[in-house]
Amino acid sequence: MKTPVVFTAAIILTTYGGASLAQTDSVRHTRTVCENVQVKQVNSSDTHRVAGTAIGAVAGGVLGNQVGGGKGKTLATVGGAVAGGVVGNQVQKNHQDNNATYTTERRCHEEDY
Repeated sequence: MKTPVVFTAAIILTTYGGASLAQTDSVRHTRTVCENVQVKQVNSSDTHRVAGTAIGAVAGGVLGNQVGGGKGKTLATVGGAVAGGVVGNQVQKNHQDNNATYTTERRCHEEDY
């Protein structure tokens, strides 16, 4: 007589115990996390800095063309154009950063814990 009662109790505990564990595991706890973020607004229509890159490349190419002779002159011209393009791009970027408008925005998102 004791064996069927123990067996039945084990089945009930396994069935309902597992169900209650599954229910507690599926509960999701979240919280809202907010932070202030500084946002930069570039006040320029040339956000890709094409003008600075182009002017720098032309100036660098002209200066590079003044150096060397033969194939060395061609390499100096190309190298000067590339270097001038990079410098011109950075000069325009610095100018845009100095004239940019900075604002602070509050951004929030949900996070699990």
